[in-house]
Amino acid sequence: MSVRSTATIADVARQAGVSRAAVSKVIRNAYGVSDDMRRRVEAAITELGYRPSIAARAMRGSSYTLGIELPTLANNFFDTFVRGATSALAASPYQLIIAPAGPDHDNGPRAIQALADRNVDGILAVSPAVAPEWLEALGSSVPLVMIGRHDASDHYDTVVDDDLLGARLATEHLLGLGHRRIAHVTLTPEAESGLPQAPHALRTAGYRAAMERAGLAAQIVHVAPTEEATYRATLALLGADPSPTAIFAGHDELAMGALRAVAESGLTAAQCSVVGYDDTDIAAHPLISLTSVDQSAAEMGRVAVGLLLERIAGRGTPVHHVFSPSLVARASSAQCAGRH
Repeated sequence: MSVRSTATIADVARQAGVSRAAVSKVIRNAYGVSDDMRRRVEAAITELGYRPSIAARAMRGSSYTLGIELPTLANNFFDTFVRGATSALAASPYQLIIAPAGPDHDNGPRAIQALADRNVDGILAVSPAVAPEWLEALGSSVPLVMIGRHDASDHYDTVVDDDLLGARLATEHLLGLGHRRIAHVTLTPEAESGLPQAPHALRTAGYRAAMERAGLAAQIVHVAPTEEATYRATLALLGADPSPTAIFAGHDELAMGALRAVAESGLTAAQCSVVGYDDTDIAAHPLISLTSVDQSAAEMGRVAVGLLLERIAGRGTPVHHVFSPSLVARASSAQCAGRH
């Protein structure tokens, strides 16, 4: 007759000389486990006869916390998204824990994993650079909703904007104003791990397609994801011959950098129009008045929370929710007057 081991996860951690969180990572085959740590933990598990309880999570009960991973806290779009998510939880016992990943998304997996390690009941994540295979593995054990991922996923939900349509609306708006030299300033492909289904990759594709339909050459400028980088890139564009009469920026933070360069160059919107993407709160400020594509950030947060709560309640079938964007025209775009 077999005798059940009385060893605990704390005993395994002590034997292996690591933390209990490290043991948990090895058991779940989580991100960030070195080969040496894995060998030590597995040896301790074997020696002590430790058997992880499959029902441990259920026995612990709900933590009533939801994790939300964001690339950065600097982009106003994410602030609006979080406000929408929080409003959807107002009548519930859940609280949000925020984990910033960094502007280049390089720490995306680590930030998401850190939330999972804290036993949150579910995770919302805005991480376009993380491999789909890694997300599928995580989603098979933790309720997961990804924002901005155009993935045909099986184990996690997605909430996205129709980025192709949004880019087409922005480009065709500028074309309708008579602009023909339209530059697109966007993130470097490395910021999204070169994934063709990532938001900025699709916005670039939508811009390129609209320009090709108009019989015009596309001009794509890749920048670091900051206002300052876009400011410098726009100054270089405006100093070229010929220079663009319009700029479509990949999101509003980039558009702010373009607006600054246009203003410092003494140009009007008729001489160089600027269109952004996200329609953040600051875009509507009368001193900014930025034309931008609205992808319903607050509603996106509310829908994402609703899907996550359904996942926590037991739904296993994936849902892929797509928002249709709209263009909000303001003073930063105007009928093209041309420049010498």
